[in-house]
Amino acid sequence: MKVINTQNAPAAIGPYSQAFEVGNLIITSGQIPVDPKTQEAPSGIEAQANQSCLNVKAILEAAGSSMDKVIKTTCFLSDMENFAKFNEVYAKHFTSKPARSCVAVKTIPKGLLCEIEAIAEK
Repeated sequence: MKVINTQNAPAAIGPYSQAFEVGNLIITSGQIPVDPKTQEAPSGIEAQANQSCLNVKAILEAAGSSMDKVIKTTCFLSDMENFAKFNEVYAKHFTSKPARSCVAVKTIPKGLLCEIEAIAEK
């Protein structure tokens, strides 16, 4: 088991790691849409979905994996009214169409609109 950490994705805001490598799998923590350089989140679901995807990508690349090796994602939305717009952005990043769960939750840290976690092969 190996901890994965990169400065190209936001640092954890709690007592957890960005990701773990276990065997041939990379398991990420949920990635909120915070730009690791500015520590700010963009506004709007499209921009936030894009940033969450970029954060997942950065972690996977730091672990020696990639977006096309993702086998499962779990996506959290603060409002299912954003589902269609979220999907448009998500589809551009996860082109291999991994298995996915997408649920609405009451709140996401920092009042954000989405969060994405992933499991990928190394």
